Amino acid sequence: MGRAILVSIFWLATTVTGCTGIPEGLEPVNDFAPDRYMGKWYEIARLDHSFERNLNNVSATYTRKANGDIRVKNRGFNTKTSAWKEIEGNARFLVNETVGSLKVSFFGPFYGGYHIIALDRQNYRYAMVTGPNRSYLWILARHETLEESIYAELVSQASAWGFDTTQLIRVEQNLPDGCYSKNKRG
Repeated sequence: MGRAILVSIFWLATTVTGCTGIPEGLEPVNDFAPDRYMGKWYEIARLDHSFERNLNNVSATYTRKANGDIRVKNRGFNTKTSAWKEIEGNARFLVNETVGSLKVSFFGPFYGGYHIIALDRQNYRYAMVTGPNRSYLWILARHETLEESIYAELVSQASAWGFDTTQLIRVEQNLPDGCYSKNKRG
């Protein structure tokens, strides 16, 4: 029985820590300024995952906590249920604050990687983020839309890095904040 527990603990530790790494061949941005990254970001495009399925009007808001961690609040409008879905999590830097590589948890001790692999370094207007493997990709912007030329550049770069950009979902940003259904405003 003790061996089964040890195997379970090893498997859990490997799974949890294995989910925070960056995909092979990619590097997170350096000279990262976390305070400039704080605030609201809009999801422009993503690769599909069950936790965001049927969501439009997706945003993420990052705020600094007193202990140095980052509060992450994700919000999106579910087109099937006509209701907003929100979740709050916690992020911590993996290396240090000058490297855009974090681990994020929405469920207790289980962390996933959040790696900023492209960033508008001058104005922090757009970013491209991946998770622990190339099935995770998000293109984010400070506004609900992103210039098509910048979007095309980011998609081209992601494709060159081995992401299946043919599967990117363009996220609609068509509801004002506070709107609770397509027919009502909150």
